[in-house]
Amino acid sequence: MSEKRAEALERLDVFVGEWALEVPDQPAPPDAGEDVPVARSWFEWTLDGQFLVQRSEVKVPGAPDGLMIVSADPETGAYTQHYYDSRGVVRLYAMSFDGRVWTLTREAPDFTPLDFGQRFTGTLSEDGNTVTGAWESRRPGGDWQHDFALDYRRLG
Repeated sequence: MSEKRAEALERLDVFVGEWALEVPDQPAPPDAGEDVPVARSWFEWTLDGQFLVQRSEVKVPGAPDGLMIVSADPETGAYTQHYYDSRGVVRLYAMSFDGRVWTLTREAPDFTPLDFGQRFTGTLSEDGNTVTGAWESRRPGGDWQHDFALDYRRLG
């Protein structure tokens, strides 16, 4: 494994664990309990630490559950997130994480047509227990527009 790839993978250790997903722009569903998050996400290493797997479960009708796999380029250490969800959607995101700011960007067609660009930007708190972020979208030739806020809060 190249040094750049090893460093890139090590940087992702901060995500490992269980997280509550919160959408501050929208009220929680009426049947949401206080003890169990409406949406959760788990990050874990797989295949001898070569890939970071993220699973998300969302207990909101119409919102998809997801499986994401992050890889690091052997030469440059650049990240790619492979995205799959319960609707059958498959996408590729260019990902960056500098230890503080996490971005996911999709601006080119991949396994599905690209009707709009997507971008997530989140900032990891100093204590590593919160990611405050938002998804944005843009139509071809347009500007980025806020789609929805999405925060991660570490559980446990």
